[in-house]
Amino acid sequence: MGIPKLLGVFLVMEMMSGFRSGAHGLSMEYYIMSCPIAEFIVRNSVIRALQADPTLAAGLIRMHFHDCFIEGCDASILLDSTKDNTAEKDSPANLSLRGYEVIDAAKEELEKQCPGVVSCADIVAMASTYAVFEAGGPVYDIPKGRKDGSRSKIQDTINLPPPTLNASELIKMFGQHGFTAQEMVALSGAHTLGVARCSSFKNRLSDAVDPNLDSGFAKQLTKICSAGDNTEQPFDATRNHFDNLYFNALQRNTGLLASDQTLFASARTRNIVNVYAFNQAMFFFDFQQAMVKMSMLDVKEGSKGEVRKNCRKIN
Repeated sequence: MGIPKLLGVFLVMEMMSGFRSGAHGLSMEYYIMSCPIAEFIVRNSVIRALQADPTLAAGLIRMHFHDCFIEGCDASILLDSTKDNTAEKDSPANLSLRGYEVIDAAKEELEKQCPGVVSCADIVAMASTYAVFEAGGPVYDIPKGRKDGSRSKIQDTINLPPPTLNASELIKMFGQHGFTAQEMVALSGAHTLGVARCSSFKNRLSDAVDPNLDSGFAKQLTKICSAGDNTEQPFDATRNHFDNLYFNALQRNTGLLASDQTLFASARTRNIVNVYAFNQAMFFFDFQQAMVKMSMLDVKEGSKGEVRKNCRKIN
């Protein structure tokens, strides 16, 4: 591990020291007595999954984000629909989410070792941190102690940011959750991993091509998307490696989504993109801080939630 990454780890651990004593009801050592192997089990599940399919790293990070932005980090994204309710996961915005089986595998093992102890919300949050690290990103810890929620409704997913938002709209939406513009840009850097489907960016390729899109890249995308809306295109050149190439792509006007390229097109966020494109260590540090903050959005504690036995249904 390089010096910048180690420095980032130490700084974040210092920053998070307040959670060791249980501030906000969460704690780094929440399971130290009740299930000391909890983190080991979750990490092993993630490692096994990524060894078989490295593309799942992006899925696990995106799942955590989509969970936390709706009803807080309470594993509402994992609940299956029932005959009386269409759940979040069946929203068009979530149909491309992947990695549910990784969470299921971790939960199954945890229920064998520590039945009724580790929440699905904590598993999702922990899995995202291990996915970042295993893909080459920063290592960081998050406080544990979230409880699982009971509400999961498709209509709530209207609060997820669509790929067409501009920088001002993104700043406003993230601001409603307590994030600064810089934290929003750092979190957007998660698009260093994964792909987007043509349906998410084909609007940029119409007769009036997006002026913020490189013309050569636009022609390339048009050719790729001629195969159909479900055709996939990586966000950057290293789709399975966590780095800062996403920000370099924005500087070249080859950001994939409108909501990506707007970060460089807007004067309000361009300088942040330039800093992260130049300084990967700075991006890593700001990203891990923002992810820790996101992992604590509207968490349910104590009697406000439960620990599901099966992550796909309430007890």
